[in-house]
Amino acid sequence: MINVLTVTLLSVVFLYGCKKEEDVQPAPTVAWNQTTIEAAAGQQITIGASVSAPAGLKTVTVTRNGTAFDSKAYTTETTAAYSVSYTVPKTQPLGSQLVFTIVAQDNMSRLSQTSTLVVTITPKPVITVTGSITTNTTWTNDKIYKLSSFVRVGADQTITGSPSATAVLTIQPGTIILGERSTHGTLIVQRGSRLMAEGTADAPIIFTSEREPGLREPGDWGGVVLCGRSTFNQDGWGELEGNYGAFAGGGPSPVLADNSGTLRYVRIEYAGYSLSPNAEINGLTLGAVGSGTTLEYIQVSYSGDDAFEWFGGTVNSKYLVAYRSVDDDFDTDNGYTGYSQFGLGIRGSMLADGSGSNGFESDNNASGSSALPVTAGVFANYSLIGPKADANTVINVQFYNGIHLRRNTRLKVYNTFVTGYPNGLYVDPADAGVTLTNALNGTLLLNGVVLAGIQNWGSNGFGLGAATAPRGYPVRNATLSATETPYNIGLQTPTQWFLSQTGNKTLADNLTTGVNPANIVTGRPSLTVGTAGTLLSGSATLPNNAYLTTAAYIGAFGATTDWTSSWTEFNPQVQAYR
Repeated sequence: MINVLTVTLLSVVFLYGCKKEEDVQPAPTVAWNQTTIEAAAGQQITIGASVSAPAGLKTVTVTRNGTAFDSKAYTTETTAAYSVSYTVPKTQPLGSQLVFTIVAQDNMSRLSQTSTLVVTITPKPVITVTGSITTNTTWTNDKIYKLSSFVRVGADQTITGSPSATAVLTIQPGTIILGERSTHGTLIVQRGSRLMAEGTADAPIIFTSEREPGLREPGDWGGVVLCGRSTFNQDGWGELEGNYGAFAGGGPSPVLADNSGTLRYVRIEYAGYSLSPNAEINGLTLGAVGSGTTLEYIQVSYSGDDAFEWFGGTVNSKYLVAYRSVDDDFDTDNGYTGYSQFGLGIRGSMLADGSGSNGFESDNNASGSSALPVTAGVFANYSLIGPKADANTVINVQFYNGIHLRRNTRLKVYNTFVTGYPNGLYVDPADAGVTLTNALNGTLLLNGVVLAGIQNWGSNGFGLGAATAPRGYPVRNATLSATETPYNIGLQTPTQWFLSQTGNKTLADNLTTGVNPANIVTGRPSLTVGTAGTLLSGSATLPNNAYLTTAAYIGAFGATTDWTSSWTEFNPQVQAYR
C-alpha cells in the first residue's frame, strides 16, 4: 500500500513538473504600430503590428469592422512584423471609421489579447500650386493639388532658346489634381522637363474640375500640356496656339526620341479652355513630344475643345479614350509622325463645337502647306462611336465626320471602326486638291476601315433623307458646302477610292458588327464585340513597326478583353473627389 502511494505521489510530482515547464513560455502578444490613423477616401495606407509568441507563432488574424480581413500562417517564427497595404474605399463617407482588430495564436493554441486600430476618414488637404516648378518635386496621394493659372514644370521663356531650368514632377498613383476655374489652371511641362504621372489600374491619377458634383462643365480649367524637342513643321519650333508660353520643337536639330515623361493610367476631366477664337488648350495637348515619352491608358472626358491634339512630334501612344468632348476626339497637325494604337472615341448627343466636331481630324498645318515633316501619323485599331445611338436620338447639327482628312495630311489609318456619324469619311478637297492627290498616290492611306450606319437613320444609315439634320453619307462624294459640289480622287469618286483600298467596307447599319452604340453612349459602355461580331476578322496588315501589336480584329476591342475596365470613369459628374 505504501509503495503504491509513493508511486502515485511521484507521478503527480512528475506531471506537475512537466506542466510547470510548459507554462514557462509566455502567451503571445500583438500590438498595432499605431492605434489611430487619419486617411482620406481612396487613399492607400499601410497598417502594421508587432507580434511575439515565445512558444512559436501559429497564425495572425485581422478583422475590419467585425468581418474577416486577413489571415496569415507562420511556421517557426517566434516574432513577426505584420504589415499590409490597404486602399480606403473611394465611397467611404467622410467622418466614418474603419476598425481593424488583430489577434495572434501560438503553437499551444493560446490567443493574444486583441489590439484595435481605428482609421478615421478625413478630407485630404488641398495644396494650391502656382508659378514654376524648377526643382524635382513629388505630389503625393495623401493630398489634393490645385492648379492656379499656368503652372509650369521647368522654365522655357523663348521659342528658339534653351530652357533656363528643368525639373521632374512625379505624381503618385491615386493623386487628385484640380484645375482652378477662375484662373483656368493649366499644367505645362516645358521642353527639357518631365511629368512622371504613373497611376495604376486600381489607382489612376485624376486631373479634374474643382467644382462640386453636378456643377462641372467642359472647359472648367485648361488642361495638361507636354512640350518636347522633337519635330515641328513650322520652322522647326513654335509657340502652341493661344500664346501662353508653351514653346515646342527642337528647331534645326530635333530630338526624335525626346522624353517628356510618362502618363499611364491617367484621367483628365472637364478641361479644354478657349483662350481666344481658334486658339484653345485641349484636354491633353502634345507639342513636338518625342518617342522617348510614354503615353498609355489615358482618358480625356468632357473636354471643352479636342480631347487629344498632337502638334508635330514623334511620340507613340496606346489605349486612349476620348469621352464626350466638344470638338474633335483625336486631332493631328504640324507634322505628327508617331504611332497610336487602340483608341476609343465616344460622343455625347448634343456636345459639339461651332466649327464642326469629328472623330479624327488631320492637317499638315493650318495653311495646308508642304512643310516638312508632313503629318503622316499611323493610327490603328480605333473605334469612333458617334453621337447617333439609334434612329430616334436627336443630335447636334454641328457633328460632321467620323474621319476628316484635309490640308495636305498623309495620315495612315488601319483597322478602324466608325459608326454614328453623319459622314463616315470626308477627304476634304478645299486645299486645291492636295489631300486628294495624297490619297491617289497612296501617301494618305486607309486600310481595314469599316464605316457603319445606324439602322433606319434615313435611307442610307447616315441620315440621308431624314426629317431632321444632320444628313450625310458613308463617304462624302461632294463638299460639305451648301451646294455640295462633287469631286473625284483621280478618276474615282471618294466612295470608289475608299472601297478599292484593302479591307475597307461601308455598312448600312452596325447590327452584325458586335458594336451597339445604344449600349455605349449611356452608362458604363459595353465595348467588346462578342464571339460573333464581324469585326473579329478582315483586319489589314499593319506596318512593320515594333511599337504596334498584332491584332486580328477591326476596332479597339476584340471578343472579350476590355482594356478600359477598372481605371476609366464614364460618369465623372457624380464623383466626389475629396
